[in-house]
Amino acid sequence: MGASGAEGEITKLPAPAGFKAPLVLAGSGDGDSQGFGDRGAEGLDGRDAGESGGRDTGGSGGSGAGGPGARGHGSRDAEVVGGRGAEISGSRSAGTSGGRGAGDRGAGGSAGRDAGSVGGLDADGVGGRAAVPSSARPLDGVPERARTGVPEHHALAGVPEPQPLDNNDALALISSNALTLGQSALALHELRGLIGATQVVGALSLLAVDGSHEPYAAPVHAARPHRGSTEVARRMRELIGAADRPTPPLGRIQDPYGFRCLPQIHGPAHDAADALEEVLAIEINAAAENPFISAEDMTAYHHGGFYQAQLVLALDHFRLALTQVARLSTSRLSSLNEPAFTRLKPFLADNEAASSGVMILEYAAAAALGDLRAFSAPASLGHAVLSRGVEEQASFASLAARQTLRACRAYRLVVGCELVAAVRALRQRGLRPDPELPVGRALELAESVLDDETADRPLTDDVTAAAGLLDRFTEIWRGSTS
Repeated sequence: MGASGAEGEITKLPAPAGFKAPLVLAGSGDGDSQGFGDRGAEGLDGRDAGESGGRDTGGSGGSGAGGPGARGHGSRDAEVVGGRGAEISGSRSAGTSGGRGAGDRGAGGSAGRDAGSVGGLDADGVGGRAAVPSSARPLDGVPERARTGVPEHHALAGVPEPQPLDNNDALALISSNALTLGQSALALHELRGLIGATQVVGALSLLAVDGSHEPYAAPVHAARPHRGSTEVARRMRELIGAADRPTPPLGRIQDPYGFRCLPQIHGPAHDAADALEEVLAIEINAAAENPFISAEDMTAYHHGGFYQAQLVLALDHFRLALTQVARLSTSRLSSLNEPAFTRLKPFLADNEAASSGVMILEYAAAAALGDLRAFSAPASLGHAVLSRGVEEQASFASLAARQTLRACRAYRLVVGCELVAAVRALRQRGLRPDPELPVGRALELAESVLDDETADRPLTDDVTAAAGLLDRFTEIWRGSTS
């Protein structure tokens, strides 16, 4: 699983103590139901997580938060801890970790999703089924259809019945971290795909500036065999049709870092995504609630297993690596505006005097990068002492998850700006890569969507369209495998 691993793998874990059925976790996926949800994150389309992150518990035998709790801005997600939303069958919903108070607007302004909508997503929607005590029992006198939203003959085999909740259950629900895990999984799914799409955009920019293939040569990376960087270099050779041992370029000896250091910067981002996925795979399938009820000895164990140090550190690491990738995109955008690299007019302007071309894209990308840097501040540096000193430490994993979701939109904007400039440069130079190559298919796709008018005009629609194309570029990137 990861940059070079098999996608769509299914992992079946043995049932932890006190639970009936084995736990199932879908692999990293390719945008279908094998991944972190049926559709993953759609980014700029404004859909809530009930649509974009996978099916709610209504699809797995329980009403969960798939009803009113899954609507935007967490309008009724507080029902998860005290009302109908808690009537789940098969997994606790993502809203169980705090309802409205857990940051119901956490993703507002990032990718059209708020944490309220994530609150309506159960763990099944992010690739695994959350653990539910084997003592689950039906609600007395309530028909199956009314309790779960699914007819009895549609109930999943082996899924425990829902159980009624009272005030003694609050601690376990609050410490479940389900909302944080759901948000983290959605953010990982979207951003991992966008990192791959960024490499396709970078390949287009490389062609537009007659960039050297030497930085992606197999011997270079065999001599320094970091897994992520080696895989990024291999994919770049696949994208542009470069040889494993390319010949030296005819022009300049060395390119700017935006091209020359792409494997060394994209690679760690893929490594960070893999590390985050490993943590999520464990946490989504874990019985981490406090106390832990052991069915083997019928004992309650009070513990600190709910503390999300591994998750917050993995999220912080991932955002920092992501920001490096976005910063490299702005570097390539600057190169595309420079006549020394493109042999075109400054800012890819037309022939009119005083034309500014795509100059404004540098400003837009720099502003989005500033937002991304703010979102990348390590949440794990936070500190809180609560409950008269008994709870004297906090992981701030929930903050890290919200910041990672917020990063999605800013990152899309940065890379969308580069794509608009790269396509314009290729058009103006009349460069057409082989349509059989992945980079050739990417250019054809972009040209079918982006306006070819070069006169000065607002570029908002162009950038919006380019940002929306990135998900399809992800598919092209995933196709560049051995």
